[in-house]
Amino acid sequence: MMDVFVQLVILFAVIFDPLASLMVFFTATRYMEKQERQRIATYAVLVASGLSLAVLLLGDKLLALFSTSLDEFRVAGGIVLGILGIEMALGLNLNNIEDVKNKSGRAIAAIIGTPLLTGPAAITAIIVSVQDNGRTITGLAILTVLAATALIFYQAEKVNKMIGKNFIQVMSTILGLVTLAWGVKFVTTGIMNILFG
Repeated sequence: MMDVFVQLVILFAVIFDPLASLMVFFTATRYMEKQERQRIATYAVLVASGLSLAVLLLGDKLLALFSTSLDEFRVAGGIVLGILGIEMALGLNLNNIEDVKNKSGRAIAAIIGTPLLTGPAAITAIIVSVQDNGRTITGLAILTVLAATALIFYQAEKVNKMIGKNFIQVMSTILGLVTLAWGVKFVTTGIMNILFG
């Protein structure tokens, strides 16, 4: 059980990618007062948490609503994960900074909450994980990652000074390859189950 939990924490940490979102958050809020930055950080994590919770509780109903099997969704989600992995590996996800930095605090928080933290890849991973591992352990893994994300955002200046943009870019490239590999796994598993399940 602990092994599964650790694997899920790693999976969601890679997909939510709080370090890449940190760069957007830090750049967009660097000239704001600390209290305002923390308010935006709280709102962004709450948006991501709310959407994650909705998918956690209602994801299977969404599949039923659209008459989609888990394995069909797994293939589609694997493709999304693959695209996200390619974008991360090429550093394209860090290009969102310029689009965000001139927006209002609420808009910045909403954009970071979704799609940067909880985007299509995260939604896919949550639905598949609930089906494979259950709601409880999936929810705990998501909670762990989002709590760590909130701490990173609250300490944005310190974290940015410690690691810097180059480190985040290198990590994003490595994690992008991992995400791409997970996407391939989702696709191959889904296809095998559809054909031979």
